[in-house]
Amino acid sequence: MTRRTLIQSGGALAAGLLPGSRGLAVAKPLQIGPSLYESIGVVPLVNCRGTFTIITGSLTLPEVKRAMDEASRHYVHMDELMLAVGQRLAELTQAEWGIVTAGCAAALTHATAACIAGADPEKMQRIPKLDGMKNEVIIPLHSRNVYDHAVRMTGVDIIEVGSPEQLESSIHARTAMIMIMSSPRSESGPLSTENICRIARAKGIPVIVDAAAETLTIPNKHLQRGANMVCYSGGKCLRGPQTGGLLLGQKDLLQAAWLNSAPHHAFGRSLKAGKEEIMGMLAAVEMWVKRDHQAEWAQWESWLNIIGARVTTVPGVTTEILQPEDLSNHAPQLRIKWDGAALGITGKEVEELLLNGRPRIVVGGSSGVRPDNMASSLTIMPYMMQPDDHKIASQAIYALLSKPPRIPAPERPSGAPAQLAGSWEVRIDYLRGNSTHHFAIEQSGSRLTGAHTSETLHGDLRGTVYASEVSLRSSQKIQGTSLSFDFHGTAEGNSMKGTVSLAEYGQAQWSAIRV
Repeated sequence: MTRRTLIQSGGALAAGLLPGSRGLAVAKPLQIGPSLYESIGVVPLVNCRGTFTIITGSLTLPEVKRAMDEASRHYVHMDELMLAVGQRLAELTQAEWGIVTAGCAAALTHATAACIAGADPEKMQRIPKLDGMKNEVIIPLHSRNVYDHAVRMTGVDIIEVGSPEQLESSIHARTAMIMIMSSPRSESGPLSTENICRIARAKGIPVIVDAAAETLTIPNKHLQRGANMVCYSGGKCLRGPQTGGLLLGQKDLLQAAWLNSAPHHAFGRSLKAGKEEIMGMLAAVEMWVKRDHQAEWAQWESWLNIIGARVTTVPGVTTEILQPEDLSNHAPQLRIKWDGAALGITGKEVEELLLNGRPRIVVGGSSGVRPDNMASSLTIMPYMMQPDDHKIASQAIYALLSKPPRIPAPERPSGAPAQLAGSWEVRIDYLRGNSTHHFAIEQSGSRLTGAHTSETLHGDLRGTVYASEVSLRSSQKIQGTSLSFDFHGTAEGNSMKGTVSLAEYGQAQWSAIRV
């Protein structure tokens, strides 16, 4: 599972964990102890999915906890602290320098600010108003992603390039930086990291690689390929503080990035890493070079084999081991497959039942939906599992596959489909605020097609109508991501209304009138 896949697949889980979901009970008084979360009505998860921020990334190592606790007991001067930590990170990682940030996204922001303003206090104060300053960041098309908002927030314009020729012609006096998101698509080809860095180096433009969910390589493969900086999440494979990040690379750029961050009064002042996170991150890197990574891999494979052996005792269930494509969420995975029609349960149904069961288990994805796609699968990612989690998961999955609950097929309402062809003005009422959109619908029986126009975007519209029951879906590209809209509701005459799912952004109410 690549980081890009995680981005695309995380929305439904995010929406399911918002207040009001079935996994959240009424808040109660806090009880500090083993039942800390349960005491306020939050039910913890067994993580068989990987390092999602929405499910709190990873569990911090015991050594990290001790370092953070000890750090909290003393006062220190923050500049002196980061100077010492930077030197130690350089020794540990073989990079020229290192700093600790408030997560990987903060590292992107601080690095961008450093490339815009350097260590010039006047320019620091002017961010994000960049008139007369460097105000463009180049990103290859294969690297556009939802996380590059952390770069854009400094006020820069993003310049997308799809070839070395476009890259060459896009570099000029206003270019502050080039950003690459590490993925298999940046490993080779005309716009590989190595090729981009060669072009950038000749023109004096710094390059940063976003390697948030990757394993830390020593010496660092991205810096060896010519990048000036590389950033990591601290709360993923390093198992440091969830609010920690790591920026490694060229010393003057990193020291400028530190000056552009808290405790200094610059654009990054709000992205504060405290002494506890700083020392916790240092402890995580210290442990990274000591951990037995081969033994961890062997343990993951052992857990997957145990789960596979258990679930394949159910007739018709098969498994396969999937090897990782890159360094992001770098671990083997187990794919469990079956015929949903034969067993009476689909992969999506198993995933939902596991998430809302006791214990609650979140898995690495599923397939299979009634009634048209009954070929089913479920994926187990052991990357962040803890000892005995494999026993919990294997038993829960076995129980659902061997004796599935009775799940009736969804019934479609009978009757002639409502006639919805035409132009519609749509109002969406969010948790706060509203917007006006437009549907242009074409209809063939129960099948709906057309266009969805928002206040600034335009995308295709697809859906169905059975009697008065309407479902419409669209996805609209914006910056490095896509916004999905999943409308459900009812139609009556020249009006429609219902609920729209906005993936990770929750739900809203919608109504429409024919115009």
